[in-house]
Amino acid sequence: MKKQFAVCTLELSDAGRELQLLPSGEFAARDGRPGNGKAWRLDAVSASRLLTQAAARKTPYVVDYEHQTLNSEHNGQPAPAAGWFTRLEWREGLGLFAVDVEWTEKARAMIAAGEYRFISPVFSFDAQGWVTELHMAALTNYPALDGMAALAAARFTKPKEKNMNKELLELLGLAEDHSEDDLGLAVAALRARLEADRDEIAALKSRAEQAGKADPARYVPVETVEQIRQELAVLKASAQERAVSELVAQALADGRLLPAMETWARELGGKDLAALRGYVEQAQPIAALSGMQSGGRAPEEKKGALSSEELAVCRQLGIAEEDFVKLKEEGK
Repeated sequence: MKKQFAVCTLELSDAGRELQLLPSGEFAARDGRPGNGKAWRLDAVSASRLLTQAAARKTPYVVDYEHQTLNSEHNGQPAPAAGWFTRLEWREGLGLFAVDVEWTEKARAMIAAGEYRFISPVFSFDAQGWVTELHMAALTNYPALDGMAALAAARFTKPKEKNMNKELLELLGLAEDHSEDDLGLAVAALRARLEADRDEIAALKSRAEQAGKADPARYVPVETVEQIRQELAVLKASAQERAVSELVAQALADGRLLPAMETWARELGGKDLAALRGYVEQAQPIAALSGMQSGGRAPEEKKGALSSEELAVCRQLGIAEEDFVKLKEEGK
């Protein structure tokens, strides 16, 4: 995209620290430029690029007299500075301001005496008129000097570097036929990303330092918490084992569990005490397993009679005693 240059003029109010450089919205020079009904443009979005460029500069912007910095290469005369500034600020509805202007004593006196009344910034703009870069400014009494655009173009147009490192282009996300505007935007974006990463690292470092200074009255070391957790787990397991033993012993004593079921019951209780308790509560006690039915005397065995254990099996499986006897006889 072809870059163009221009100067326009705003009236000075005093030699204070703040200086309006460009107005907000659409504007044109006093001599009618950019001409043909066109206008230069500046809004918050385009101004943000100018602020980013200012923050990245290593040297301050110069305010000279009558654009002599541009003319010196042609007339050979010195180009003394009237002032310097580094920080820009966008003010919605007003425009772009320099907010830290340092005037020379000479310039301050001349402005106070009314010897200079206007400020004329030099800036770049694109084909649509959007301001893309601020270069400098000048004290002047002749607004929008003729020929300034050509002088600025000669001063600031630089040959495009064709042999930029390929890896650098990839890092910036640029094609080989990138424009100067593309390069500026990519560098600004990279700088912003680096600043964000630096802030994030600083925040993480701060949190780590704070964590290392934990108040012992409010926080317990991780090692202590882990030790307590392990001790609680042991206590819980011991309590559960004791509960299982008591429940199994009682169920065996009153006939709700068969002796052959003891191992199974203990394994179930170790995994799910509630499940074992539920089973035991639903089981029917078997009198033959909880005591002797003959008052301490061994019962008289009858031919074909079942033992107490066999009777218990019949009840558990729901088999009639006669059927069990037959099965027993057939198996002999």
